[in-house]
Amino acid sequence: MDSYEHTPVTVEDKRAVVVGGTSGIGEAIALGFASEGADVVATSRSEEKVESTAEEIRERGVDTVSVTCDVTDAESLERVRDRAVEELGGVDVVVASQGAISRESVRDISEEDWDFVTDVALDGVRRVTQAFAPALEQSESGAIVNISSLAATLSMSNLPAYSAAKGGVEAFTRASAKELSPEVRVNAIAPGFVITPQNEDTYAEGTEKRTRIDERTPLGRVADREEIVGAAVYLASDAASYVTGEVATVDGGFGSSAF
Repeated sequence: MDSYEHTPVTVEDKRAVVVGGTSGIGEAIALGFASEGADVVATSRSEEKVESTAEEIRERGVDTVSVTCDVTDAESLERVRDRAVEELGGVDVVVASQGAISRESVRDISEEDWDFVTDVALDGVRRVTQAFAPALEQSESGAIVNISSLAATLSMSNLPAYSAAKGGVEAFTRASAKELSPEVRVNAIAPGFVITPQNEDTYAEGTEKRTRIDERTPLGRVADREEIVGAAVYLASDAASYVTGEVATVDGGFGSSAF
């Protein structure tokens, strides 16, 4: 049998920035990257959460930078980039995991709520990409991982702004993958129903919503947020060196199940 060497699936020694990395799926990815041996900057608007997450990252034996940002403010993202380049020596990976949601119907959603959700969830991804592209282009393996959602492709009630924004994220992922290649790969992850500290009451076991999700999902359950980390590690790793413009669905089979 011929022997061959394969590229390992790891982010060890990468320098990563996770925007929205102090809560939810973003926090799980930030801590997962750090456990793999990556230096990680986990950032959000909350100084308290940034400091708390930075301490958890340091406990994993890697470097970090404590810095806040607001994805609606391009200059604040550029400051994060500059701090990461200055203190870590560069940026190899950026994860755009910031989130905003409004649970209103198409008929009822206000201009203000629509603009807020799309400004954070869609325009925020554009700002992250524009801010970090110059640094990623200096890396030997620059990669962007955007966090989308099943709502981008499935019809879900009372989520018109969120669905539109996530659909835009997937389209923007493909567009930026083309324009930033070959220096930077750009991919996205579309998680299904994932338990986080922010929604654990909504998806609590025994609730009607949880029961309906479990019944429709081939794997029979919702996901823990740590189950999204593997896809992020792969897409950020050199093992995915020929993968760009793709959306990896991590949903337990929910989206492909008709009933």
